Amino acid sequence: MPESRNAAHRTRIHLAAHFPGVNSATIWSDPRSGSQIDFASFEYLARTAERGRFDFFFLAEGQRLREHQGRIFELDVAGRPDALTVLAALAAVTDRLGLAATATATYNEPYELARRIASLDHLSTGRAGWNVVTSPDAWTGENFRRGGFLPREERYERAIEFVEAARTLWDSWAPDAHVADPEAGVFAAPEAGRFDYHGRHFAIEGRFTVPRSRQQRPVLIQAGDSEDGREFGAAHADVIFSRHGEYDPGRAFYADMKGRAARHGRSPDELKILPAVTAVLGATAEEARDKAAWIRRQQVSPKNAIQFAEQVWGRDLSELDPDGPLPDFDPVTDGASISRGRVRPGGNPLEVARAWRELAAAKGGLSLREVVIEVAAHQTFIGTAAQVAERMEVHVRDGASDGFILVPHLTPTGLDEFVDQVVPILQERGVFRTEYEGTTLREHLNLPAPRPAAVRPADVAV
Repeated sequence: MPESRNAAHRTRIHLAAHFPGVNSATIWSDPRSGSQIDFASFEYLARTAERGRFDFFFLAEGQRLREHQGRIFELDVAGRPDALTVLAALAAVTDRLGLAATATATYNEPYELARRIASLDHLSTGRAGWNVVTSPDAWTGENFRRGGFLPREERYERAIEFVEAARTLWDSWAPDAHVADPEAGVFAAPEAGRFDYHGRHFAIEGRFTVPRSRQQRPVLIQAGDSEDGREFGAAHADVIFSRHGEYDPGRAFYADMKGRAARHGRSPDELKILPAVTAVLGATAEEARDKAAWIRRQQVSPKNAIQFAEQVWGRDLSELDPDGPLPDFDPVTDGASISRGRVRPGGNPLEVARAWRELAAAKGGLSLREVVIEVAAHQTFIGTAAQVAERMEVHVRDGASDGFILVPHLTPTGLDEFVDQVVPILQERGVFRTEYEGTTLREHLNLPAPRPAAVRPADVAV
């Protein structure tokens, strides 16, 4: 057991809520499924998360609508409002809940984005978080004047500079800088807001307009899982939004990331590992398993199964029966993708197809749809509320995560059962708060005060 998880270390679970939509996990056909774009839906889920004393509410975001065979991918959300705008509105209807948004470091500029995030942080009294991502393709870049895209190594290089520049901007106000005369707009610190940052991608200087919030600096979240992504997160992030929600992969990822953080001179408590997970509850374990199976079949409709397989085979499969066998021909391997804005599943398409066929044979001849359900419809915690609570505690106690980001299959009511049934058990077990103990997101996450931003000299090459 990791040293930081010994008997003297009290287990403390962190919980966050993800508003789904940029994937096909939401069950659109369920009569309880509400709008993905009306503010009432965002407000309902955020209020539910705050009622459950969650750390934060998380919104993903894309820079372009996904396409499939040249048309808008109809099983994804189309028309999602800007994430930071939604969170600014949510700041007015919540009191303690953290508010985190995804924003790319590839197609933004440091001053503009840092100012928007700092504004949310300041006006919410210290509840803002930024999930920094990189955008990989020229197809997305077509939405922007400069177009094109950056090679992987340059995307992360730019992201590192972007974060450094943003932190320089946020730190340009001293912690004790304040308005001496609010009506006149006179500040006590005459040098407040002055910044100077020079790197390969950005050379900026001037005055930053937004004072520090109560948490001093927005919380930084990162989700990359490549070697570059892991190094970036270990060096710069406060929270890792992980895809490793299962126990054994979770422990391996947790140990790797905490070890990398230590090599960057950081303590384990400076980096929180929060995997995306689902929870399916039932009055009995059997009822929960039946419900989970039903959810998987709703998530992977016949049409969804065909479209998912088309991403592997790289060609139109609409003539196939989704309840029939997998294609008996090999995928297209020229590197072209039938989908845009979606990552081709699993890497090499020939290897993926071979693995799918082996899986189908090993399980008694699964149909195409059944194979997609097996590989794509992942579920993490299935059982009674008590069973789910116990498993969550074990994960955190054993160093498989520091907590979880819940991804419901229904919007906006998908967290109701978890908040009403699981959270009280976690509270009774003493592993989750009964009331908010602080006011800022950094306090909710039990993060130390942020370190000063590193200053990059103008003559230092990246």
